[in-house]
Amino acid sequence: MADDAKYSGIHSKYTREQIAEMQIGKTAISRPLRIVVVTLFLMTILSVPVLQQVIEIRAGFATVGHWVWPKACEVASFPGQAWRAFNDPGIHGLWNRFQSANGSFLREAKAYEKTLEDNSFLARAAIPRAQAITAAFLGLGNEQVYLGRDGWLFYQPEVGYLSGEGFLSPEFLRARARKGHVGEEMQPDPLKAITAFRDRLKARGIRLLLLPAPVKPMIEPEHLSSRYVPPLPIPLQNPSYRAFLQALDAAGIDYLDVSGTLAGEKERTGQPQFLLTDTHWMPEAMELAAGQLADKIRSLGLSGGTSVDYVRAGRPATNVGDIANMLRLPASSTLYPRQTVTIHPVAKADGSPWTADPAATILVLGDSFSNVYSLDGMGWGKSAGLVEQLSYDLHLPVDAILRNDAGAHATREILARDLAQGHDRLAGKRVVVWEFAMRELSVGDWKIIDLPQAQPASSPAPPAAGAGFYVPADGSAPVRVTATVDSLSKFPSPGSVPYKDHIFAVSLTDVSGAGVPAGSRAVAYLWSMRNNVLTKASEWKAGDRVTLDLKSWNDVSGQYDRFNRSELDDQSLQLQPPCWGEPAPQP
Repeated sequence: MADDAKYSGIHSKYTREQIAEMQIGKTAISRPLRIVVVTLFLMTILSVPVLQQVIEIRAGFATVGHWVWPKACEVASFPGQAWRAFNDPGIHGLWNRFQSANGSFLREAKAYEKTLEDNSFLARAAIPRAQAITAAFLGLGNEQVYLGRDGWLFYQPEVGYLSGEGFLSPEFLRARARKGHVGEEMQPDPLKAITAFRDRLKARGIRLLLLPAPVKPMIEPEHLSSRYVPPLPIPLQNPSYRAFLQALDAAGIDYLDVSGTLAGEKERTGQPQFLLTDTHWMPEAMELAAGQLADKIRSLGLSGGTSVDYVRAGRPATNVGDIANMLRLPASSTLYPRQTVTIHPVAKADGSPWTADPAATILVLGDSFSNVYSLDGMGWGKSAGLVEQLSYDLHLPVDAILRNDAGAHATREILARDLAQGHDRLAGKRVVVWEFAMRELSVGDWKIIDLPQAQPASSPAPPAAGAGFYVPADGSAPVRVTATVDSLSKFPSPGSVPYKDHIFAVSLTDVSGAGVPAGSRAVAYLWSMRNNVLTKASEWKAGDRVTLDLKSWNDVSGQYDRFNRSELDDQSLQLQPPCWGEPAPQP
């Protein structure tokens, strides 16, 4: 009351806001209360990183000698990448050594921050629940996922392909070229890569046929935004796509665009052409595309060969889409339920499963749009993909090189590596079909990849492995070895790509084990991510001493070769026959 009387006497001099400000300024907090408040604040902001470090120490993420460190300490530790970069004998001058070490340290720090952001205990505990709430009540996705209408989900790069700048515009090409990392090249122009590939195939008497696979928002835009109402102006397209096709026509490059056919089929039947929560097409749309591809090959006069009878029958397949997996919702979430479709697995006339035939005159290079109903690990069934349906429609055997993701370059790299290793995947081929998702036109790295000349038939087969490289014998039991990690290929963060599994490559030195020659090296493929969870091997760093079980890649390639995979930067290592590795169980 005294304060009220005090301020009422000067009411005419001050506004109500000024009086309130003076009263707040007089607020008094006792010293004990200040100590408690500050202590609680500091405990709150420090508890999360401290607890994270304790968890990492208990897990033994980073070990140096007899000591176990939090993973953050490994970034700048003396055995770490920065210290090795500083002592690189190929770098001369103190200043250059500091620059090399600093660059290595920054890369390691950024990688650690990204890993922490995606996989810290707080992220694992909070993100799924927070995402479930924001998706259910606010209609919010994440960096990779747009929430559509009526339970539909869309992949951000595919929406960006349509809403962004033309992928052939000079400004866009220059901006994308600058996105490459230091020491790496980004080739953003698809026309350069396609023309170069056509020329290399033409020199061998082989025809190239492109199949750019349409992406979901091109055909299903009304499920993304209510602004699209029937009759729909579908298919939607990137501003540069018309110029892209005109350039292909001018260069005499054959292509098949099925987007108009899928749009027409949707308007005719009223049925969706894409899966609700997945990036890929419905089985019916894929089979329609395969039928049109078969007709195109026939029209080009490239379908010769001995006719083969295949059979197929309908079978249900049920799965949660890859875009739904990128939301990283709790396992108990029912916000986006499983979808059931009917696939048609293809088999030989005797009932045995369809298999690719290296002696076929047709070779298909494809990404996940070819794999989706063929690779069992994708969850939508097997033996029913684009290549199988093409073979069924043509009544001819077909060869295939398929790899999830990176359709702009991954399958061409595999083809080039096979040729360099003496495996002539182009022998006897009349046409190479190159299927890739249209989004690659604006986000892919369109590397110019040379195709080594095929070795003459009289040439001896290449050695099983280079000097000093160890590969277990085909069909042998796994060999347990201890080795030092020399380098690793890159791998994605969980939820950042529409594939829940990933394989990466590791270069190993000082490999030792029963029957392993002293001083051996090895190149091994391992899982880096399974079911959107990073594996223990993904935590390896250059210089780590690791124990793993190795077996010949030939023993597992039929099972794992189509999964999303990254390669080592060193081209010479890519030519070495690889092993398959599994980290040894912890004692």
